[in-house]
Amino acid sequence: MRHKLLMVCVLAGPALTLSGTAQGFMQAPGIVPKASPEQFELAFWNSIKDSTHASDYEAYLKAYPKGRFAALAQSRMARLKAPAAQAGTLSAVQPPAAVQAPPAKAPAPAASSPAPAATVRAGGEFKDCAACPPMVSLPAGVFTMGNDASDPSEKPAHRVGIGAPFAIGKYEVTVQQWNACVDARGCQRIAQAPNTAPNAPIRDVSWDDAQQFVRWLSAVSGKPYRLPSEAEWEFAARGGTTSAYWWGAQMAPGKANCKDCGAPYSAERPANVGSFAANPFGLHDTSGSVWEWVADCWHNNFKDAPADGRVWDAPNCRVRVIRGGSWREGTAYMVASTRFKYDAGVRQSQNGFRVARSLK
Repeated sequence: MRHKLLMVCVLAGPALTLSGTAQGFMQAPGIVPKASPEQFELAFWNSIKDSTHASDYEAYLKAYPKGRFAALAQSRMARLKAPAAQAGTLSAVQPPAAVQAPPAKAPAPAASSPAPAATVRAGGEFKDCAACPPMVSLPAGVFTMGNDASDPSEKPAHRVGIGAPFAIGKYEVTVQQWNACVDARGCQRIAQAPNTAPNAPIRDVSWDDAQQFVRWLSAVSGKPYRLPSEAEWEFAARGGTTSAYWWGAQMAPGKANCKDCGAPYSAERPANVGSFAANPFGLHDTSGSVWEWVADCWHNNFKDAPADGRVWDAPNCRVRVIRGGSWREGTAYMVASTRFKYDAGVRQSQNGFRVARSLK
């Protein structure tokens, strides 16, 4: 616990009083691309408008219940749910000639149209579009979140019920995936170290940056992407286990990307995603690599935390939770309950993220 408290002292100051560059990111109004809700709605619609799957129109209506194409989405969904459609006899529905969407102002990357909708089962791996991260579907379940024998911020350990299946990234978001968003003008270009591999985890991204990525990903895929809640993240990271580490009670070499975790290791940068073994849920790099942003507002402990796995937010929150430790930390940070915080507007070289989405 002493090591973790030291980390709090080191990060709590610099996180909010970093170098002039970091302060500039916090204060500069132009670091987030200007993309209106209307542009995202249009990109969403263009990605599904020729779909023959009712679930795609349902997803649009959930996101935009009063959207400009809501009536058309309702009509197509009704036709696709008719008995003929269920029997597979209905051909692709074409948009009426009188209804023409205006030219999109938020271009999507090439080959990023949504994959055909399919039933996603717990434990299955899938991708929603060519540019989308690979996802792993997880079942609903109950687990013990937190750790009564560790840092005070991880207490009290408490039972949480994840009430519905959800999907989470098999890996952290990579440089290549981030740059697809940049090329589509949905994200800000963020300089990486020279010779960084395309499959390295994107890092030096703020929570605000991550929000831009999930909005863009939702638009190009037609699926409701987001950051995981803190409870969903820990449920996924534990992989169905109850031990301190997902692989057991003691540190074992070669299980995580940290300075005391064994090869492959470089002090200069994290390993490429997937360089270490997956946990029992099939997820890589939940320990070490880069700290991962989650959706929740920071709370100093778990007192009064929700027990249903939802995001624990607060009005006007600007301090958000990061999870999992990074390659620069030691083994004490590799436990599944490790958590810390950063200002939502700060970019820091150890911080990245993975995405999630609901399956209903």
